[in-house]
Amino acid sequence: MIPVIGLVVGVVLGLVLQPTVPLWAQPYLPIAVIAALDAVFGGLRAVLDGVFSDRVFVVSFLSNTVVAALIVFLGDQLGVGAQLSTGVVVVLGVRIFSNVAAIRRLLFGA
Repeated sequence: MIPVIGLVVGVVLGLVLQPTVPLWAQPYLPIAVIAALDAVFGGLRAVLDGVFSDRVFVVSFLSNTVVAALIVFLGDQLGVGAQLSTGVVVVLGVRIFSNVAAIRRLLFGA
């Protein structure tokens, strides 16, 4: 219940305060969100499989986000930021859909 309360509080604060993202962070934010979603769906799948570990989830969440941001940063430094961003989105997108498919099979048997 605490995570749900935290999510609701975070969404309400975001809507009320309307924070702005600094220009230097804007290219990294979408990639960080996708990396975080990958960790969330992986955690949900682990819960349904009965193998969830909070430590693994936190490490996965942080490492996915940091590695994805570093890849995009490296791409920006090399002048191929858009291509590496697309690569990160594709790889994490495949992982997200794979986890969603596994969750669907576990919940609905289909």
